[in-house]
Amino acid sequence: MNPSNIHSAARELLSQRLSLEPISALPADLQPQSISEGYAIQAALNSQLTRAGLGDLVGHKIGCTTPVMQAFVNIKHPCAGQIFSHTVMHGHGSVPRNGFVKIGMECEIAVQLVADLPAQKALYSQDTVSHAVGAVMAAIELVDERYDNYSKLGIPTLIADDFFNAGCVLGEPVANWRELDLAALVGVTTINGIEAGRGQGALVMGHPLNALAWLANSRAEHGLPGLKAGEFVLLGSVVETKWLNAGDRVKIDITGLGSISLDIEA
Repeated sequence: MNPSNIHSAARELLSQRLSLEPISALPADLQPQSISEGYAIQAALNSQLTRAGLGDLVGHKIGCTTPVMQAFVNIKHPCAGQIFSHTVMHGHGSVPRNGFVKIGMECEIAVQLVADLPAQKALYSQDTVSHAVGAVMAAIELVDERYDNYSKLGIPTLIADDFFNAGCVLGEPVANWRELDLAALVGVTTINGIEAGRGQGALVMGHPLNALAWLANSRAEHGLPGLKAGEFVLLGSVVETKWLNAGDRVKIDITGLGSISLDIEA
């Protein structure tokens, strides 16, 4: 796909995303035909969204890193998006229902980076990314099913649109995370006081840091810049996405990482 079509595709997604019009198939000549083209459009779109007022890019999300989420959306491999500063909340979040097409939430483990993970030919592993992790946090990812029919759009287009991401709530950073067994952590989602699901850290590619290694490797594979110190990464949901309504109150608890919450305003 040539640079002109990449930027045209990004502008089309920008218009639909900001208007909250459900995203339909892009014109045939603007549809990404590969994962790499999807990430190229994502980069162009995110530059436009920053200029449109969403803020700087400060983090990353990885979707479909757990069997429960791969089954839920019928996508059998991880996909990544980026997160903007003005969509990040801390400890407790509150958002209006009318700011989304179809809002949902996910229960996640996140990491804060204190060192770069530059693009390189040698593949990263769980062990070789651990030095870059300064803290681990509980996280609620806000997702928006802003699509006419996501199953018909194709994975490259979903990637181009940051793969459902609509923001996040981050918990208190836990600096002594090496004292925790990340694979054994249990996350619990509660909606309006009723448990809605639970899952274990090992669901995330066997160990949460395997997802971080996947992201660093994927960015190199697709010609994207490496991960930077100061960024955070949401590693994937251990509980199936839960769709929310106005008035809902959500809480997640992750052993060793604490609790965070989200309110959906009418």
